[in-house]
This record gives sequence, C-alpha cells and structure tokens, in this order.
Amino acid sequence: MNFFAVLLALLCEQLKPLRHGNRVHQSVIAWVRWTGRNFDAGDEHHAVVVWAITVLVPGLVIALIFLTLRHFSLLLALAMDVLVLYLTLGFRQFSHYFTDIRDALERGDDATARQLLAEWRHLDASELPRTELIRHVIEHSLLAAHRHVFGVFFWFIVFSTLGLGPAGAVVYRMAEFAGRYWAFKSRTLDAPTNTRLLALSRQAFSWIDHLPARLTATGFAIVGNFEEAVNGWRRDASLWLHANEGIILASAAGAVGLQLGGAAAPGITPDRSKTFEAGSEPDATGAAGSTAGAPPQLGHLQSVVGLVWRSVVLWMLLLALLTLANLVG
Repeated sequence: MNFFAVLLALLCEQLKPLRHGNRVHQSVIAWVRWTGRNFDAGDEHHAVVVWAITVLVPGLVIALIFLTLRHFSLLLALAMDVLVLYLTLGFRQFSHYFTDIRDALERGDDATARQLLAEWRHLDASELPRTELIRHVIEHSLLAAHRHVFGVFFWFIVFSTLGLGPAGAVVYRMAEFAGRYWAFKSRTLDAPTNTRLLALSRQAFSWIDHLPARLTATGFAIVGNFEEAVNGWRRDASLWLHANEGIILASAAGAVGLQLGGAAAPGITPDRSKTFEAGSEPDATGAAGSTAGAPPQLGHLQSVVGLVWRSVVLWMLLLALLTLANLVG
C-alpha cells in the first residue's frame, strides 16, 4: 500500500504541481503565526509548548483522520495517503527554477540565470561568477530534493509502518517549515520573539532530519561513485555549519566528482524584504572549505539531476520490495 501511495503521489505531483502560494501553503503560514501569537508569551518554557502545538498537533489530527478512514475503507485510507503525500512532496516546487536556470546558462544568458536564482533563493546574486552560480544552484537543489522528497519518504514510511498513515510526512514538513519561519522572523526583525523557540525549532528539526539525511547521502553513494561519496562524507561533511546538510552535500559531491562548498562569493546577501518561502537560511550552503573534485560546470547540472532521480528509483524499488514482502507475508 505504501508503494502505491508514494507512486501515485509522485505522478500527481509531476502532472499537476501545486501552484506557488496555494491555499494549503497559506493555511500553514497562518497556523504557524497563530500558534506563535497565542501560545508564546516569551518565556523559555513556552518554546516547547509552541513547538509541540505547531508541529505535533497537525500530525495527530492527520493520524486520527487516517485511522477513522481506514476503519471504514482501505481505499479511503489509500486516497488520504496519496492526498497528504501530494501536498507534502515538492519536486516541482523547486525543479522549475532549476530547469529555467539551466536553460538560461545553456543559452549563455548568465544575467537571467542570476535573476532566477535571486527570485528562487531571495539572494542578491548580481555579482556571482558563473562557476559560483552553478555551485549555488546545485547545492540548493540537492538540499531541496532531500527536504521535499527523501525526508518526506522516510517519515511517511516510518509512521505508516506504525499504522499512523501519512502523519510522519506532515510532522516532518511542519518541523522544517516552522523552523524556517521562526528563523526568518529572527533574520528579518533582528530579534526573535522567543530565542529559545528559535533554538528549539532548529535543534528539533536537526534531530528529526538526522536519519533521513544519512539515508539520502547513502542513496547518493549507492547510485553514484560509492567510494568517493563515502570518502567525501567522512572527510568533508564537517566543512558545513549544519551537520545534516554537510553529509548530504559532501556525499553528493563525491558521488559525481564535483567541487562543492566554500564561502559565499561577494554579492551573495539575503534580501530581507522578501518572504521566507525560498527555503533554508542564507548560511545553509556556506562552508569552511571546498570538497575535492572538478569545479562546477554546466554539465554537472545534468549529472546532479541524474543522481537525484536514480536515488528516487532506488528508494522506490526498496519500498516496492518491502510492500511485496508484506503482501506475501
């Protein structure tokens, strides 16, 4: 059942991706704002309450609805799995930017590519050299693929195995979203409403993303250059500020023989007038040094696309085998 739910959700997301600024996205923003406004009085101990209500309550509601539907019909439960996965997956939410940037670079239109990167990531990329532009596109795309696809897969399967349906996918996406929202408030207002809430949201998502990040990196190693990916993981993951991101990027760099990491080039600064919708924080892809490998070139964009899709196929095959084993058993 899990395999069919994931497959159908991926097909739906490819054929009919959610529009930017859709009602579901706006509802999630409103929910995070409401919980922060009504349950956060600024005290340190309130941070746990706010985070739990913001992240865990939606997951609990989804689990209860799923259990109710499954009581009446397995088809209704499957339909809910597909719907929730469709809403939480996001391949097409970032892939169109990737494709448009790649097309602009292939035309030699670096100015348009920089503009598209600025729109996507809300960065001032006007002075970014071509090599650095490609590096940033690759790094942000790899992290987006993990958070919108592989991380969702992992927690969906874990909670489904426990009989709680798609609640895991909701908890994962809410944890990532809430942490991103409160971090944006901190960057924009220069003073978070509750510093403990900001720290807790970051730490909680780091824990939640611990296993998915390592499985994503393992997948990249299996479908790419395994030896170099593992070496890169061991040697270079610590270059990045955030451990989970470093493991993913170091493994991917080794898998395709690519140089990633390094300090941001001049001109890469966040545009604080924009919303937080772009994704991770400005320092997400900043590293103390670079991995081994060739400097990023246009051809590496296609290599990274292949790496991600091969990883998707790998995990889908494993999920299919697990589903078959359950059916036979």
